[in-house]
Amino acid sequence: MSRPDPIGTAMQSAVDTGVFPGAVLMVRVGGRIVYHQAFGLAALIPKKEPAGPDTVYDLASLTKPLATTTAILCLVQDDQLGLDDPLEDFLDTLKGSAIGKATVSHLLGHRSGLPAWRPIYEQVAERERGQPGFLGSDEARRLAVDYIRRESLLSPVGAHVCYSDLGFILLGALVERLSGRSLALFCRDRIYGRIGAEPLFFVMNGRVSGDGASGRSADVRVVAPTEDDPWRGRVLRGEVHDENAFAMGGVAGHAGLFGTAVSVLTVAGRWLRSYLNQDSLLSPDLVRRFARRQDPAEASSWGMGWDTPSKPSASGTRFSSSAFGHLGYTGTSLWIDPTCELEVILLSNRVHPTRRNERIQTFRPRIHDLIFEELIRN
Repeated sequence: MSRPDPIGTAMQSAVDTGVFPGAVLMVRVGGRIVYHQAFGLAALIPKKEPAGPDTVYDLASLTKPLATTTAILCLVQDDQLGLDDPLEDFLDTLKGSAIGKATVSHLLGHRSGLPAWRPIYEQVAERERGQPGFLGSDEARRLAVDYIRRESLLSPVGAHVCYSDLGFILLGALVERLSGRSLALFCRDRIYGRIGAEPLFFVMNGRVSGDGASGRSADVRVVAPTEDDPWRGRVLRGEVHDENAFAMGGVAGHAGLFGTAVSVLTVAGRWLRSYLNQDSLLSPDLVRRFARRQDPAEASSWGMGWDTPSKPSASGTRFSSSAFGHLGYTGTSLWIDPTCELEVILLSNRVHPTRRNERIQTFRPRIHDLIFEELIRN
């Protein structure tokens, strides 16, 4: 008689009730993978396709910690950048602007004063109509940075916390300015290639860019589709769901990364091991600084590039105060708890075929609590 699997039952129930078409859940405890299973479907339209453990998902805002934040940490570790350096020291277009005075740590901690989001893609699309080929070009990427430079701040730099995609677009541009390479290639060469994290890649103008250790092109047929997008007029598959990232060519500091649960876990594991002083790829002191809540007395739960458990939290109620993680809009999440050496990756495409499905918000804390009860407390 097979052993009951409450976690699997909860995941299948989420599929059956429409939380997402399908998903992959992967859990590692103390360096040992204790759960790795796929549920439901990767695609509903134009035809049904099953999800598998190796299904590739659009990771959405997991790009922020797995690519941009990790890249910034490496540049700081390599003495090419300081956390207290203002942006205008490196990005000439920001000189004299209000946002130019913001430091790297301000942007990592969402304290830049920038708003959460703006429809930059609309301006890019407008230019595309009169200038075919503009969308996704280097000029479009420069336009995005210039758009943010002209954006009015919601509050003085450093005064308040507002989660901001715009801030991470600037951090992505900063990585590219300092490295002389695209964010995709820098991450491949400096991070993913060294640790064998593949497939983990961006799709730049329809072409895979910066795929893991090998640089090979990934087969977009193994990528779970996202939305039946009214703006682009098609079901999105193998192209970034986020409109602003798409307008910038697919490689951006806030979104654009694709990967499997295994590839996400590969990067997460190096953060955890560095946090525990068991790895030197990433500076343990910097890792702990980035993962720590910046102001314990403040209502904000943000560290630098990472979130921490709050009340309520997508991580549930069981993770320790040392835990850190992040969510992705498409239905992805990653949480790491150094106290019990727990890593949880949940990848789904809850926006397929429409983003008007927010059931995952109540499901995430429940599944994390269940994982903790079944795999840690037992």
